Amino acid sequence: MHVVIIQPEIVFQALADAVRIRVVRLLAASREEACLCELVDSLLEPQYKLSRHIKILRQAGLLAAEKDGRFVYHRLVARPPYLGRLYVAIRALPDADGRFAADLRRFRDRMRLRESGRCRVGIQTPSLAAPAQDPRFATRA
Repeated sequence: MHVVIIQPEIVFQALADAVRIRVVRLLAASREEACLCELVDSLLEPQYKLSRHIKILRQAGLLAAEKDGRFVYHRLVARPPYLGRLYVAIRALPDADGRFAADLRRFRDRMRLRESGRCRVGIQTPSLAAPAQDPRFATRA
């Protein structure tokens, strides 16, 4: 059994960024796990940027990850129980500009591309993929 000690100041530092709040809010509202590709296509943020934000959320103890082939699925950590109350509060935040509603709509659309409940298609928004996957950045021999 792996025990993670969650420090409140680290949690709130991790949540002191709009993109990280969007990630947590999306996972809390959907009650789903998601791979990086699904998050990239849903939040319309570049892969490298989301990778960095996910790492911070994992280090803070808010996200857990599970590898399945070449895909890594991220989900919210449910224990200790007070984290559930934190996620409820994050879901209840106002969405004055409609950004979260749009994120959630794209996420639900993106989840329909899953095969047998898993992501198998990779990033569908080429401009947001890592440079190595973008043909414009291919090395010439």
